[in-house]
Amino acid sequence: MYNHCIGNIIMQTFEKYLTIWVGLSIFLGLLLGNNFNSIFIDIASYSIANINLLIAILIWIMIYPMMLSIDFKCIKKVWENPNGLFLTIFVNWMIKPFSMAGISILFFHYIFDDYVTIEDANSYIAGMILLGIAPCTAMVFIWSKLVNGDANYTLLQVSINDIILILAFPIITKLLLGLTGLMIPWNTLIASIVLYIIIPLTAAILTRYIILKNDLSKINNLINLLKPFSILGLLLTVLILFGLQADKINEKPFIMILISIPLLIQTIGIFAITYFLAFKLAIPYNVAAPAALIGTSNFFELAVAVAISLFGLNSGAALATVVGVLVEVPLMLMLVNYANRTKHYFKES
Repeated sequence: MYNHCIGNIIMQTFEKYLTIWVGLSIFLGLLLGNNFNSIFIDIASYSIANINLLIAILIWIMIYPMMLSIDFKCIKKVWENPNGLFLTIFVNWMIKPFSMAGISILFFHYIFDDYVTIEDANSYIAGMILLGIAPCTAMVFIWSKLVNGDANYTLLQVSINDIILILAFPIITKLLLGLTGLMIPWNTLIASIVLYIIIPLTAAILTRYIILKNDLSKINNLINLLKPFSILGLLLTVLILFGLQADKINEKPFIMILISIPLLIQTIGIFAITYFLAFKLAIPYNVAAPAALIGTSNFFELAVAVAISLFGLNSGAALATVVGVLVEVPLMLMLVNYANRTKHYFKES
């Protein structure tokens, strides 16, 4: 019992300074990427449908504990408060793609026009628009877990988002980029849904209902036991992402800074809009915080895959989607911290 209490105190202290550990992971990733590039080239080679298998495993480790929290008997209760679902759909599909297009055009056609050519500007804008049209599927579960979100509600929000994504992505992409004959990388989209939702959810269902017999005390004990591995998975994911892109950061540091500025504004702006609307709609915190984070984060595997297939591996569009990955993770952790600090303004579920 004493050791268990000590372990909880250590874990709480570690989580309190999570942003610092992420910062150290970023630094270590860049250091290792610059000095042991061959290792990261090998890591990058293990991919299926543009999804890196090692990162997929780490994300799976992060997702699984939250999936254990899902009780299918309670999912029907989600429909008693549908405002969270409506808000997620509204922000993701009526605001986010168009605000990203507007912000990227403002910066690269006007504010940064002295620093980049019109061709490069258009390429960077295309990449950022692709990020804005691709709402996140995987990391959302981690952000929701870190703000103590309603696991049942988060699953439903992400699932509905993915259904809309299949229908709306090609339409909005064609509208904003003016592309015809757009080829959606269905293998990336389907593989992501299978890897990040179906597999961990199935494993969690089997664990919860078959192995643990839906015993809440045993389920909570297992979730607490897995929590350190979940946090470690996040840190290793950050380290690998920055290690994989260390060469690009070295080659074009100024351009990456320019791209990151509108991406930061977009990310913070979408979070602020969604969080404010959730407050005004009196949505409970454990639904409001994940809703804001779902609207804020991006499905970077899909965005990167589409950018590469449309514009090429070394295009400005592909570079912009990569910058989106690097900007998102540390910024999302800061927004998670902000949400946790302001939860007292929201009503409880």
